[in-house]
Amino acid sequence: MTGGCWALVAVKTRVNCKSRLVGKLSAEARLSLVRLMLERALTALRNCQTVSHITVVTPERDAIPADVHVLPDAGGGLNAALDAARDVLVGMGASELLVLHADLPIVTPADIDLLVTSGRRAGFALAPDCAGTGTNALYVAPPSPFRFRFGPDSRFRHIEEAMRLGRRAEVLCSNGLELDVDGPADLDRLLALREPCYDALPLLSTDALDAAPAAVPQVGGASDR
Repeated sequence: MTGGCWALVAVKTRVNCKSRLVGKLSAEARLSLVRLMLERALTALRNCQTVSHITVVTPERDAIPADVHVLPDAGGGLNAALDAARDVLVGMGASELLVLHADLPIVTPADIDLLVTSGRRAGFALAPDCAGTGTNALYVAPPSPFRFRFGPDSRFRHIEEAMRLGRRAEVLCSNGLELDVDGPADLDRLLALREPCYDALPLLSTDALDAAPAAVPQVGGASDR
């Protein structure tokens, strides 16, 4: 299992995902959304010209297809999970790594290929979120000794890390890599696109919104970026 770009996708326990959407989507609909977005990411990766291997790091397999390589997430946060997974993949022969968030609902193979191609020129490339401060995807080669720094202002922290290692940072902005779904405004932007698979998500009624409990802080939410 050597050669080509290795893609790494991290996803939490499904019931802990997207808690900021309480009041917009029922628990069942939130679970459906998480699964749909992960399926979209995996499908995009499968159809890339630049990606040869796909790995998901997660505490549970859930609906991940049986042919997708899964590594366990033992806890400790996103950076710890990615560090541990990266070390395993490097041991398996990975010489270039793409980290892609699992909640990019309109990502395409072309978006990913463009990021990898940009990264191959510089040794590092990053795709920010819509706010321009987070990191929705990054490419790094070689993967070690790069330190993942997801969290507040991760775009700038990752660029600092690349510069520390003497790599020029490429920043790529594209619709498919910018749009992630963390909170209600993100969901509204997604639904406004009228993508058929997401358009069918059952929004809570106005009465249900009034009766819904306040959204709890999302475990590893937007700050994970």
